[in-house]
Amino acid sequence: MTDGIRAKRGFIIDMDGVIYHGNRLLPGVPEFLQWLRASGKQFLFLTNSSERSPRELQQKLARLGLEVGAEHFYTSALATAAFLASQKPGGSVFAIGEAALLNALYDAGFTMNEVNPDYVVVGESNNYTYDRITRAVRLVLAGAKLIGTNPDLTGPTEAGLVPATGALLAPIELATGCKAYYVGKPNPLIMRHALKKLGCTR
Repeated sequence: MTDGIRAKRGFIIDMDGVIYHGNRLLPGVPEFLQWLRASGKQFLFLTNSSERSPRELQQKLARLGLEVGAEHFYTSALATAAFLASQKPGGSVFAIGEAALLNALYDAGFTMNEVNPDYVVVGESNNYTYDRITRAVRLVLAGAKLIGTNPDLTGPTEAGLVPATGALLAPIELATGCKAYYVGKPNPLIMRHALKKLGCTR
């Protein structure tokens, strides 16, 4: 590790493919985490995935042998909810995603609306159906703004690659002619949110 890295006050750390791959912890991670703590560094695990909450990510790392508080995790679902709350407080959304995304939106003050929402929000989902796509397309054509939690086309699992948010959003973008606004990496927005949560500057 270089002196420049050792001198950093805080670290934002990716997860998939960096900390673990599927359900397998990658080499060197426990030692790195031990160094962060022993050195008094601030750290935050940042993931583009919107399907798990910080609590669920905490539990996943615990199963892999790492004890990390839920406050050390930040997700694209949380960043998306925070961004939308800054744009239209108390607005409404039609969301395609898992419970972590829905709960983040609820916690940010949004209500679910399948008739005339302000936003159509899409994240990773195991409940992605033709009916949901059709409804999303019609709502966007009626004026709802299209938002993606991240632009990733695929995500890694132990069984192989799976479609991610960018791939799930593609049919909606193509059918409507509207390009989604993506909150997650590489958008600097999510990094600014993470830095603020970490209490650090670049």
